[in-house]
Amino acid sequence: MKRTLVIGDIHGGLRALKQVMERAAVTSEDNLIFLGDLVDGWSESAQVVDFVMECNLQQDCIFIKGNHDEWCEEWLRTGSADSRWLPHGGMETIRSYDGYSKEVKHRHLLFIERMNYFETDEKNRLFIHAGFTSMHGPSAEFHSSNFSWDRTLWEMALTLDKSIPLDSPYYPKRLRLFREIYIGHTPTFYYDRDTPMNGANVWNLDTGAAFKGKLSIMDIDTKEYWQSDRVTDLYPGEQGRNK
Repeated sequence: MKRTLVIGDIHGGLRALKQVMERAAVTSEDNLIFLGDLVDGWSESAQVVDFVMECNLQQDCIFIKGNHDEWCEEWLRTGSADSRWLPHGGMETIRSYDGYSKEVKHRHLLFIERMNYFETDEKNRLFIHAGFTSMHGPSAEFHSSNFSWDRTLWEMALTLDKSIPLDSPYYPKRLRLFREIYIGHTPTFYYDRDTPMNGANVWNLDTGAAFKGKLSIMDIDTKEYWQSDRVTDLYPGEQGRNK
């Protein structure tokens, strides 16, 4: 049976990505949705991009652009590194491109440029890296930076009283626009969790792979999920974003 699998923030952890895909027994029949932040953190960001580009040739994939992908995109385009980016995994990403030709870097740039900021499916499920603020949905968002930076959607979902039904006027309008919303961006370890979290109809798949957590992949129809080992154990001697 074909599954739709969503994958949280990878942050250069290719070993974690390969491990969790093996544990989930991913096949070419599965539809993969990457929620953004492919890069920045561990030492294999460029190699993660190589790997997912190859996956895209073999099966149906959707790639959502995260804030770290945007930083990497700008560096690939201009050769100039945002000063905010470098201490947040940018230096590791730049090093991962050592030995890469201009032609390959250009292919990576084109790949990241083609990523969308959000996608919806036929069941009215939204996939977005961070969030949105418009009461009319992400297509009406005034500041596109919210797609990759906003945390208010997740914070609102966490505080919603679970007894309020979806059709209630007290259910936040932003959340009522979609059957379900899948995000990354905000690590669940902020809430002392290293597993996917659910608030209202929002699912957060960023389980801290950039730091001391694990990489997660979820079947969005069954809510079954699989995880890698802690990424710190997969990259001994590296810090990731634990600085």
